[in-house]
This record gives sequence, structure tokens and C-alpha cells, in this order.
Amino acid sequence: MGRLAGRAGIIPAHMKNIVILISGSGSNMAAIVRCAQQAQWAARLQARVAAVISNKADAKGLVFAQEQGIATAVLDHKAYPSREAFDAALIQEIDRHAPNLVVLAGFMRILTPGFVQHYAGRLLNIHPSLLPAFPGLHTHERAIEAGCKFAGATVHEVTAELDHGPILAQAVVPVLPDDTPDALAARVLTQEHRIYPQAVADVLRRLG
Repeated sequence: MGRLAGRAGIIPAHMKNIVILISGSGSNMAAIVRCAQQAQWAARLQARVAAVISNKADAKGLVFAQEQGIATAVLDHKAYPSREAFDAALIQEIDRHAPNLVVLAGFMRILTPGFVQHYAGRLLNIHPSLLPAFPGLHTHERAIEAGCKFAGATVHEVTAELDHGPILAQAVVPVLPDDTPDALAARVLTQEHRIYPQAVADVLRRLG
């Protein structure tokens, strides 16, 4: 196997590529990138974040990715006549990077079954609730209104059913008596930044 010199020293030339999809600030993407750097995934897991792709040109996470020397691309979903057409173009863009994993990090699009099937077994998502509770939107508001004592986040494999699929990791936080949705969301997000990179690394190890 050929080898290349990189920031972490001598690293394998044949890497497991991660493509991350974002729509906004990309804070979970940034957490994964930072973990990959600090834990030397290139040398230890033969893995790297190869590209960050967004459906919004003004997604702030693109700037962070570019600053890290990561390839970026924008595909505006509004430029396509249908969800299927957009997902087909997105697949083409993602596959340019020969991905071993496709990671959703605040990618605010419902994916078509064809897209999910194309990446079956290598498509991950993080959701801000303790699935199977509260799939969909407004999770923190719904948890507070339901009187939940605990909330949290879930990393899972993506299947055709929204916010379902095998659970890979979860983190639990208490719901405080005076919590607001924003306060709860901030506390959950801290845990998202912890468990998502760990879950991605665990999957990479299983890939061998």
C-alpha cells in the first residue's frame, strides 16, 4: 500500500472517505472534523473527512470546512424540478469522493428512498431526541410539553422511515423544571458533539 505524508505524519494512501452533508452552521460536522484531527483518524483509522456538501450556499459550516482544507460543494435543492432529481444530483456529487460513510449533520432535507437505498448501511444521522421518542421537528418543545424528565440525542443508521433505523449511540440529559426549548437544545447539542464523532469512529473501526 502506498503512503502519503500528512499533518499526522505518515498515513496510508488508501483512506476511508467520509462525506458530511450540512444545511447550516455545521456544528456537528465541525465536532467530527476536530475529533478526526485530534484523534489522528488518518493514521489510526485510515479515515478522513473528504468533503462537506450543503444544499445552501450561505451555510456557515462551509467556511469552517474550507478553512480546514476540506473539499466543499453546494447543490441548491431549489434548482431541481423534484426531490428525486435533486437526490440524483446529490448522489453524483457525493460519489465523486468514493465515500465509505455519508454523515448527515443538520442536513434539513427529507431523503428519497432511492437515496437511502444507495447508501444503505453507510448513512448516519443524529437526531435531538431519545428515539424512538419525538421523531421529526420541534423535539425539545415536545419533550417539555410532554413532561419528560429526560431528553437527549440519538445517532442512528438512516432508513427509508424518517428518524428510524438501528440506534448506534445515545446521550441523556435531564429536563429541568424551568427549561425552555432553547436551553434544553443547547444542553443536548453539547452531548451531540460528544457522541456523534465517537459513533462515526466506531463505525469506521467496524469497516476495518
